[in-house]
Amino acid sequence: MIIDFHTHTFPEKIAGSTLEKLSAASHTRPFTNGTAQGLTASMAEAGVDLSIVLPVATAPRQVEHINDSAATVSAQVEETGLLSFGCMHPDFPGWREELTRIHSLGLKGIKLHPVYQGVDFDDPRYLRILDRAGELGLIVVTHAGLDVGFPGMVKCSPEMIRRAVEQVGPVKLVLAHMGGWRCWDQVLEQLSGLPVSIDTSFSIGKMTPADNYYREEDLNLLDERAFVKLVRAFGARRVLFGSDSPWSSQKDSLSWIRGCGLTEEETSAILGRNGEALLRGRCGK
Repeated sequence: MIIDFHTHTFPEKIAGSTLEKLSAASHTRPFTNGTAQGLTASMAEAGVDLSIVLPVATAPRQVEHINDSAATVSAQVEETGLLSFGCMHPDFPGWREELTRIHSLGLKGIKLHPVYQGVDFDDPRYLRILDRAGELGLIVVTHAGLDVGFPGMVKCSPEMIRRAVEQVGPVKLVLAHMGGWRCWDQVLEQLSGLPVSIDTSFSIGKMTPADNYYREEDLNLLDERAFVKLVRAFGARRVLFGSDSPWSSQKDSLSWIRGCGLTEEETSAILGRNGEALLRGRCGK
């Protein structure tokens, strides 16, 4: 089974305008139309069996509606191959009760985005969410490192991640973008020994520009050597395949990982077995 642990979709009514706005901010082009149908078409082309959809609440008022929608999406997973996580915002007043409701809805986890939510990852508002999510057995996926749409802004640095993990109880924490987008040297030094997983989203090969904003060298992400080094520092059992669709091609991302020099066993673990184990409640440590 091939599992893409990091994808995004948007409601059909706003998908076009949302992609246009995000593409303009990031100067990168999307590979789908941003809808659930666009993602399932991409999955069919790439041979992806299951995609984890990660919604983000950019304001507290969005939390409950997003979680209700996530439950509706996940109820159709057998037909669509889409499994949506819920969300939480650090300023949502009923955070404890809503995390309990997320669990009762059958959602497997939540997505946090410190940059979009304007709060540092080691802030007490996030720490309490991590603690409660851990108690409930929810997976927490967080954006980590820089954000292509917000140059220079880091709200989830390797240092913040380490401080947060040291202050909370056990939690199934997944750090997007290979542990911290464009902070990979610090990730290697500071995070590889922590009980966390990382995903490959928007971190391998090259970005695909939407215009002439970037210099050619600015498009480079992790090359094969640096990627394999990070994978082996963490251990392949703690690495999850993620494309960040629509911002990377699922098909091209899979091809890149299959050709980067990992062993067959490592590749198989990253492309599906690890995600399957995490969703079933068994983390590779």
